[in-house]
Amino acid sequence: MSEELIKELERQEQDLVFDRFDNDDAWRLGSLLVSLAAGKPVAIDIRRGTQQLFHAALPGAVADNDRWIERKVRVVERFGASSYLVGRRLAAKGQELNAGMGLDPAEYAAHGGAFPVRIGNVGIVAVVTVSGLPQADDHALVVEALTRFRSER
Repeated sequence: MSEELIKELERQEQDLVFDRFDNDDAWRLGSLLVSLAAGKPVAIDIRRGTQQLFHAALPGAVADNDRWIERKVRVVERFGASSYLVGRRLAAKGQELNAGMGLDPAEYAAHGGAFPVRIGNVGIVAVVTVSGLPQADDHALVVEALTRFRSER
């Protein structure tokens, strides 16, 4: 199962590549995520480097969701892949993020929900993150939003 899941996650990242992504796109994508997440206790975040472009906390979300977002984003920035893919790859090897890898688990979380926004021939330009649901559901919500966002362009 884990090998098939890893291949699916890799395919998602290969498919969800954009030709541009600016502040207006971040607003539209974030707003789409808010509508898709209606009734779910999540925090939603889109950032480019250190600049937060969009953030929303839906009813039921807690401050700890923001801390999880920060930790998941660091994984995407460090490894260049979604936080879920990084976590599943590590789990398949019987590993996890830890001090032995030079990473503080209090600062990094290889749990689903943070996904890189890539521009073809450029690379990662932003990270979109959801926190508040089980990790597979956080990831699925982001992928659904990115897929719809891409098809609406």
